[in-house]
Amino acid sequence: MKFHHPYKIIPGAVLLAGCFFIAACENSQQQIDALTSRRIGVEEGKGIIINYSVSGKTKAKLTSPVMLRYQDTVPYTEFPKNIHADFYDDSLTIESKLDAHYGRYMETESKVFLRDSVRLFNRYGDTLYCNELYWDRNRIGREFYTDKPVRIRTKTKIIDGTALEAPQDFSGWKISNPKGSLKVPASELPQ
Repeated sequence: MKFHHPYKIIPGAVLLAGCFFIAACENSQQQIDALTSRRIGVEEGKGIIINYSVSGKTKAKLTSPVMLRYQDTVPYTEFPKNIHADFYDDSLTIESKLDAHYGRYMETESKVFLRDSVRLFNRYGDTLYCNELYWDRNRIGREFYTDKPVRIRTKTKIIDGTALEAPQDFSGWKISNPKGSLKVPASELPQ
């Protein structure tokens, strides 16, 4: 009878088990990239109310159910689940209101990008409908602008066009490329 020494069997068993584990543990390139990528800091807030003031005077009040603030090389803030803003005059009367499904504030530019069912209306009942709009505080007198299609509904007509500039109170708006207007019967006006 021949006796096998256990030390001769162990290296073969270790080699076989090692091959099994190497073959069984495989990650996709996407999983590896996700684990090794640089992650930026994200702050999350819920039930957000932001009051914007200039020289102690309230100019706007912004509300959103969710706010995400990204601490990247160029920091920005997202409002992924709706955004609403009320804009005030010096006597704290609401001049205009804004609603959108998504907003992104670029801090270094003091600019807000709004998209998805953007609606802006003033105290006179003029309403802007568009899919993309910018609010830039540095463009005094023409804070709102877009180069995309717009629709404005006044008390007596509907105006379609492309590209718009308007002040924050949404009065004196200008459509660069109007495509005509449609008179609206009084019976179809909103109450």
